[in-house]
Amino acid sequence: MKKKYLSIYEDLAQKIREHTLPASTLLPSENELAEAYDTSRETIRKSLNLLSQGGYIQKIQGKGSVVLDLNKFSFPVSGIVSYKELTEKLRLNSKTVVKEMNVMEAGSDIHKILKATENSQIWKVVRVREISDEKIILDKDYFLSEYVPLPSKETCEHSIYDYIEHELGLNIGFAEKEITVEEPTEEDYQLLDLEGYFNVVVIKSLVYLEDTSLFQFTESRHRPDKFRFVDFARRVKN
Repeated sequence: MKKKYLSIYEDLAQKIREHTLPASTLLPSENELAEAYDTSRETIRKSLNLLSQGGYIQKIQGKGSVVLDLNKFSFPVSGIVSYKELTEKLRLNSKTVVKEMNVMEAGSDIHKILKATENSQIWKVVRVREISDEKIILDKDYFLSEYVPLPSKETCEHSIYDYIEHELGLNIGFAEKEITVEEPTEEDYQLLDLEGYFNVVVIKSLVYLEDTSLFQFTESRHRPDKFRFVDFARRVKN
């Protein structure tokens, strides 16, 4: 016999998928759900945790549980999360295709951005991210070889951050990010499914190791209909 919290989870998930519970609305309170399903608040909490893990709701302290738009994926702005970690958390049907891997010539703008010396070597990887067979993210990453040696193509298809942290034993510390909305480039139109779209959301990041060494510049270009970029902000009084 199926456990009750699973049955409640499946019932609520179906209502969200069918828009009986529309996006951006609040779910009933835990007490109201417990009464409606004739069960305990603990059982309801288990169901809500599954909904949160599945990307159906977002719990907001002091407000309750907000129904998320299932056509959009939440990407954290302030955190440093690898694409692989994110797709696994959101349980997305995803594929990464490596389009380009090469070592860059000295004197490029990227050398200036990464503050590279004349003897520094930078390698570049261009990857297209497919979600549910749609090409919706173009990632262009640049790494200083003195910190991150050029890995295999298979590593780039899997997770470069996993390679950095577990094979190289480096600790990634923090990032500076800039978010803009831009017109698609010819490369965007060539590599992404952009028919009917006239803008892309661009996130540029400078990423540092724990010892403050700058080792990566990344430009991530997103089709705008599939993502929401989320952050948590706390007011600090003077």
